Amino acid sequence: MDHQAALDTTPDPTAVDWLQISRLLLTSRLIDHIEETELVPARQVFNQFSARGHDFAQILLGSRLTHTHDGATGYYRSRPLALALGLTSEDAFAAPLARSGGYSDGRDIGVVCNLPGAGRLGRGATLLPMSGGVGAQYTPAVGWAQAIAYRTDELKQAQWRGAIAVATGGDASASTNGFWSALNIATTLKLPMLFYMEDNGYGISVPAPLQTPGGDHVANLAAWPELKILDGDGTDPDVTPRLIDEAVNHCRDGHGACLLRLKVPRLCGHTFQDTQTYKSEAFIAEEQTRDPLPKLKVWLEEQGSLNADGWAELEREVEQGVRTALEAAQARPEPDTGKLRRYVMAEKKTDGGIELPMMGGLAADQHRFPESSATPQPSGQRINLITAIRRTLDAELRSNPRVLVFGEDVGPKGGVHGATLGLAETHGDGRVFDTSLSEEGIIGRSVGMAVAGLMPVPEIQFRKYAEPAAEQITDAGTMRWRTANRFACPMVVRVPGGFARRGDPWHSMCDEVEWAHKVGWQVAMPSHAEDAVGLLRAALRGDNPTMFFEHRHLYDNAWSRRPYPGDDYVLPFGKAATVVEGDKLTIVTWGAMVERCETVARKREGSVEVLDLRTISPWDKEGVLESVKKTSRCLIVHEDNLTAGFGAEVAAVLADELFWSLDAPVRRLTMPDIPNPHNLGLLNAAVPGEDEIERAVARLLAL
Repeated sequence: MDHQAALDTTPDPTAVDWLQISRLLLTSRLIDHIEETELVPARQVFNQFSARGHDFAQILLGSRLTHTHDGATGYYRSRPLALALGLTSEDAFAAPLARSGGYSDGRDIGVVCNLPGAGRLGRGATLLPMSGGVGAQYTPAVGWAQAIAYRTDELKQAQWRGAIAVATGGDASASTNGFWSALNIATTLKLPMLFYMEDNGYGISVPAPLQTPGGDHVANLAAWPELKILDGDGTDPDVTPRLIDEAVNHCRDGHGACLLRLKVPRLCGHTFQDTQTYKSEAFIAEEQTRDPLPKLKVWLEEQGSLNADGWAELEREVEQGVRTALEAAQARPEPDTGKLRRYVMAEKKTDGGIELPMMGGLAADQHRFPESSATPQPSGQRINLITAIRRTLDAELRSNPRVLVFGEDVGPKGGVHGATLGLAETHGDGRVFDTSLSEEGIIGRSVGMAVAGLMPVPEIQFRKYAEPAAEQITDAGTMRWRTANRFACPMVVRVPGGFARRGDPWHSMCDEVEWAHKVGWQVAMPSHAEDAVGLLRAALRGDNPTMFFEHRHLYDNAWSRRPYPGDDYVLPFGKAATVVEGDKLTIVTWGAMVERCETVARKREGSVEVLDLRTISPWDKEGVLESVKKTSRCLIVHEDNLTAGFGAEVAAVLADELFWSLDAPVRRLTMPDIPNPHNLGLLNAAVPGEDEIERAVARLLAL
């Protein structure tokens, strides 16, 4: 049977390729069916999310994402979209089977897909790495949309013109912070962003009226400014493609954001384990009548496009292809356990280069950085730490057009701490700009920008305020590992924290250990201006996401002032500084405690050595071991709380690797397990001071 001859062809380039749509729909259904009836019962697949009912509209949408720089985000029910964008049936099976290769190499659950685009695998559109979290897909998509606008308007890269970003999600995901944050960003900036809502009326078992008043998102968003809303049946072969084309063209033509809500049935449980007892039998039966697959078959025959014989032949072809793909996937070897620890961070090749991911970071745009130097070349007067940060940002903005600096109040105001003062005037509000008050939106959009090849430098005003962005921070850090180096999203997140004159529980938190525990993140905590310059520049020219902690007490502290070390100075991560040399006791410290420890050590005439870690991820394990091996004693001093603070990690390593070399127990001196107090007397009693450090040193030296 010649399927192409059986179809009604037309020279219209916007026409739907119904043969391909039908093939992909049958493919998606068969993969779901095989998983549900064969692989799950055989315990070969353990996380199964069927897309039956959602599949038809997703495939149509995917067929319209034809621009080289289109970017889309999906969720755990978006595999049909991935198939439409080029995911092979073999990879679609291999991932749930947790076999080698594919889009995660056995590291992630199978329905959490990704697809590098921009021609890297013979495709156009990029499917950004999905997340297992509901609603986490929206802000990375809006970041991709803002990257399109930046590359088009600021960098004048014509090849990005007309590209769009698409975020797909179920109706319940519109209850999440990520959805509302992305909606704010996309509409206020008039970005080329399509919000595609698959409305099946349920969030697992929770019905729509408990997700939004009246159960109708479209009605509730009708008055939203700068948002075009389209609404219809996502199972109708007449209606669905017209609505999708209208939505896509609205965004491509520069008219801003669009919300497309298509009502679809969920012809299955939330997962294979979900028996849907919360739905009535009548409701389930009604859902089955809305199945888009038989609707499409009847419609094509009525149109004279594909008759019953042609459909049957297509089913046989798909069956053969899918079964062959399943056999190939099952024949793949188990993932190589020797590679388990690879791709947490960017890897250097033996020739000194970096093994680049397919998408994101340095891989996306081979920018040539100026020559760098590990040797500072101090010049001019001593400057404070905040001036050092500002000068470094200014220099890197001038040298690298991919750098963007943004956050709440960082534009004309210059930041609530003054770190970005004057940068917007110098570099323009396209590169240094204010954002809406949403930390999830600030970090989430950074993810999309970074995958699109930019170097975002978001600011979170205070350490405590980073907590609403925790999901995006976690997902960004794991991206390289869970995609087996297919994607990376380097960024530099500037976060002020710690006490400053006075403290309080909201603005003075350190809690840096949380980020040390985040897989894939670098964490820098400079104690003075010179180190701040070198570490910040290293992060901005690197290919890993970095938390750059700026201690508020050190911003204008006299001790922390140093001459500017030059625009070429780069300080490698993971190398501690020996602040004071000594031979009887080692103090390991970082951040605002370095000054206090140095003052105490200098009174001891060469008996106390002080190491400033400078970075805690990675940290200079070898340097600490070498120092403590020499002195046989160690005191760890930090501002964070005692229990499970990063000092506990240092102490554990010393106990494990240097136990027989120690002449005294490893001690920690920290804040007690309390929030940072506001009263000055309470603050001084909580944060380790020079007198307390001196007493701890004396006790250890006496042992």
